Amino acid sequence: MRIAQIAPLWEAVPPTKYGGTELVVHLLSEELLRQGHEVTLFASGDSRTSARLISPVAQSLRASGAQLCDHLELQLMECVMAHAEEFDVVHNHVGITALPFASILRPPMLTTLHGAFKPKAFREFIQRYAHLPYVSISDYQRTGCPDLNYVGTVYHGLNLKAFTPSLTSQDKNDLVFLGRFSSEKGPQHAIRMALETGHRLIMAGKVDRVDREFFREEIEPWIDGERILFIGEVNHPQKVKLMSQAKATLCPVTWPEPFGLVLIESLACGTPVLALRDGSIPEILSDGVTGFIRDSVEELTQCIGRISEIDRRICRHHVEQHFTVSRMAEDYLRIYRLLVEQSAKNRYDQHQYPAYAVTAGPHAGVH
Repeated sequence: MRIAQIAPLWEAVPPTKYGGTELVVHLLSEELLRQGHEVTLFASGDSRTSARLISPVAQSLRASGAQLCDHLELQLMECVMAHAEEFDVVHNHVGITALPFASILRPPMLTTLHGAFKPKAFREFIQRYAHLPYVSISDYQRTGCPDLNYVGTVYHGLNLKAFTPSLTSQDKNDLVFLGRFSSEKGPQHAIRMALETGHRLIMAGKVDRVDREFFREEIEPWIDGERILFIGEVNHPQKVKLMSQAKATLCPVTWPEPFGLVLIESLACGTPVLALRDGSIPEILSDGVTGFIRDSVEELTQCIGRISEIDRRICRHHVEQHFTVSRMAEDYLRIYRLLVEQSAKNRYDQHQYPAYAVTAGPHAGVH
């Protein structure tokens, strides 16, 4: 198939450090190429890809210090439109910006929703395009906007060759937190959990401009370089080393997480995850098998003393069974083919997409 992938311009593909959507787009594009498909990537010009790369900007907006502007996203879509006749299917990862273009594209456009449905204005806008085909990244994510035409739930997948697990628990005593330093991601709770149980906590991730006050007031006072360490953003090898050597990864998120890549990245390293029961967490983790899921920080803290009950080999196996990049690509290819087939039958009526029941298989969290 001839497939176009549209990525956000904020980070390069793949991101050098933080960037969930861009990482997923990279993994999917490379796997589709490996399987023999033609892939064109619309992304920032500093992206590193085996696909054909087309971009309206030389650098990712974050690297250049630019702001995310509507006109740049529109320029990105202009690039897509200029080459639209070359594709069998267009895969949109940039959200609502691309939706108005779907009706004038010759190939069908699939949209993967990578975030939560907020604010209200976002939900109201996307409802105008509810007939278009969408993929959710967890079943829970759909609850934020249940009336869209979902053609499948496709869980993210990893290239497991890039993750070297450590499957023994000996000499592992550190806890880790990886992610964006914002209140809803729970770094303040991770600090509390570590201090109450006497463990060292290593924290890695980015601090966005909007989160600087939170970081300065709630996180920075606890960083002492001994019990609580902050090492900033890390690249992929650093991330794998950090997680594989940890006793557990703490994910005390307090918002409806639509997926959470760090969950499966940790399990790929053989490292159990402790998380609060919110959003997609119960779909991704298996309580008592790949870590622990609890309803409060207090209950989750008590589980730190039980981490030795978790078999790190099972953590890795869980990812091998449910969250590989090959499985992710196969799920998307199944949906691409259905959309292409439907488009061929009814090319001139973009409002007739059926609600295909295409899913990623059994829910991982129920095993």
